[in-house]
Amino acid sequence: MKKLLNTLYVTSEGAWVHKEGANVVVDVDGEERGRAPLHLLEAIVCFGHVNVSPQLMHACAESGVCITYLGYSGHFLARVEGPISGNVLLRRAQHDRTRKDPLPVASAIVAAKTANQRTVLRRYIRDYGDANGPMTNVETRLTRIVHQALDAQDMERLRGLEGDAANVYFAIFNKMIRTPSIKFSRRSRRPPLDEPNALLSFLYVLLAADCRAALESVGLDHQMGFLHQDRPGRASLALDLMEEFRAPLADRLCLSLINRKQLGLKDFRREETGGVFLRDNARKTVLTAWRERKRVPLIHPFLDEKIPFGLFTYVQAQLLARYLRGDLDGYPAFVWK
Repeated sequence: MKKLLNTLYVTSEGAWVHKEGANVVVDVDGEERGRAPLHLLEAIVCFGHVNVSPQLMHACAESGVCITYLGYSGHFLARVEGPISGNVLLRRAQHDRTRKDPLPVASAIVAAKTANQRTVLRRYIRDYGDANGPMTNVETRLTRIVHQALDAQDMERLRGLEGDAANVYFAIFNKMIRTPSIKFSRRSRRPPLDEPNALLSFLYVLLAADCRAALESVGLDHQMGFLHQDRPGRASLALDLMEEFRAPLADRLCLSLINRKQLGLKDFRREETGGVFLRDNARKTVLTAWRERKRVPLIHPFLDEKIPFGLFTYVQAQLLARYLRGDLDGYPAFVWK
């Protein structure tokens, strides 16, 4: 089993990240703010204007440590990495399957995504109650969509079901936020228009980076997806894999941070355009919670083995590769219990 390594997040504007011996060192305004052994890292994620030395870039490329650059608000800019490992036969099988028969994998992904959204609701109902209320009604509708997704006969129908599930799920999302001063109206992305959307978008960026790294680690093409259609520059397969983990990793963490009052209105800033974004200190709070969430041990439903939650994306990438090689009869998408 792959070891869960660390990701170094650099959020300080103008930071200088460089190599010193076998360590990665972060300096801000000429003072050392942190260091970490390179061999314990799997990725470095830089927010905003962060400078990385050429020597460190070379060392990371040789060691298989990817460097991801994100804009100040968390949007993806670029990724620096060494040669991508993998086997051409696996990628050929992936390309053939996505072109000729994407429905079985896509159906499993949509069903799992919907089931995981349902689990978020069920946990809220368990903790706070909602006997025969709106939560329970949405939970019933999501259950129906799970079964319909598994029986979908074409991609158009399947994508329609995914959209239906997202609509009913996010229509009830605000009721799960128990901080009166923070409201969620509807899902908004570019830009996020309220605090929960700003937090969700930030967490989805982190999840996307993890999913892409997981897929590339087993040799899959992150751009050739089953559910998401091909588009130049789109990491379609990474977006596919994300769907299984949006609810249990990102959505659940978003609700926890707000409901436990780890984040409040003061942790967000609103721009003149109406966009809402996390402040610097709030991003550090989120990154700490994200790392802690990924270290929680859970039993993987297919492997029946307890592993850190952060490794589940790698496990799913391996299972998808096994399916494409013909070692599994179907792709066992991750369903959160």
